Amino acid sequence: MTVRFRVPGFGRRRPGPTVGGPSVEHEGRVCSELAADLPDEDLGEYLHDCIDLYEMGSKPRCEEVEYLGLVQEAIDRIERGE
Repeated sequence: MTVRFRVPGFGRRRPGPTVGGPSVEHEGRVCSELAADLPDEDLGEYLHDCIDLYEMGSKPRCEEVEYLGLVQEAIDRIERGE
């Protein structure tokens, strides 16, 4: 039996064109920090894909929420320029 659930707020935002958006260096630094936090994960080139293509139920629920939260936090940091 497969149980599916939605994590509110994940995968809804898409990057749009921004003026003066985050630099490539900043994005690379945030992605490097995320990769250090998630060493066993294949994050790919675009963090939005990590959320959009994630198959719910592929990890234990507590790990799933932590993984998706870390990825979303990294996306938010990049968008805010932090």
